[in-house]
Amino acid sequence: MSAGRPARLAVGVVSAGRVGAALGAVLSGVGHQVVAISGVSRASVHRAETMLPGVPLLPPDEVVQRADLAVLAVPDDVLPGLVRGLANAGCFRPGQIVVHTSGAHGISVLDPAVEHDVLPIALHPVMTFTGREEDVQRLLACSVGVTAREDDEAAWSVGEALVVEIGAEPVRIAEAVRPLYHAALAHGANHLVTLVRDAVELLEDAGIRPAERLLGPLLSAALDNALRHGDRALTGPVARGDAGTVRKHLRELDAVDPELADTYRTLARRTAYRAGAAGLLPDHAADEVRATLEEHR
Repeated sequence: MSAGRPARLAVGVVSAGRVGAALGAVLSGVGHQVVAISGVSRASVHRAETMLPGVPLLPPDEVVQRADLAVLAVPDDVLPGLVRGLANAGCFRPGQIVVHTSGAHGISVLDPAVEHDVLPIALHPVMTFTGREEDVQRLLACSVGVTAREDDEAAWSVGEALVVEIGAEPVRIAEAVRPLYHAALAHGANHLVTLVRDAVELLEDAGIRPAERLLGPLLSAALDNALRHGDRALTGPVARGDAGTVRKHLRELDAVDPELADTYRTLARRTAYRAGAAGLLPDHAADEVRATLEEHR
């Protein structure tokens, strides 16, 4: 395999979850042959049949044994046991490329496979997946965190070549920073969904429907501004030092959902810190906001 363009590979995918099915479909789309995929739940079987029609559904050990490129697309906590089990069963072979898609793990989780002289690579798509066919297009447009053993330039090159080939952007992530890298992504993406759904429910409690129509343009603009302008994009009562408005917000939220009011307090304290550090909020105004946030706890 050259670093510029990977050879055509027999690909086995374990399993047909949201990431695995999409990655298998993309690899198939650029000329690799997906020879087998595993799936147990009704949803995963449906995804495999929809996104990879005609590809045999087989147990994980048979999937890996058939593959030149074995893609282990299983949940973070499942991955270590899966790798150990496949290694103990003799499923890996010398020269095989073994990839996992977990964001939380680096390359050391593949150590049991490395004992069988495989080429280990971590490829983590920086994207959120729904399990539907639009995931394929999202995968084509995202970045992919690539991790290989520090001294294994061949593995780095193969991983990057695979990512470039499917049209995504490879980003090298060192083994030591994988946990912090993944925490940052989860904090941004997962908690954003929670925040948006909380806002939707509050609007619906106020009788405002469809709440998503109100929030869509506002949140899209806020995200765009934050990515382009950083902390200078901060707006709203906390960033302006409008302690009276913050007090009204807390009064309303405490009446509806005290736990959500505590979330507001936590995020407002963080907003006040960032606004102050960016020179948007004078110290005295920041102190007043923080004092307001501590009232009636």
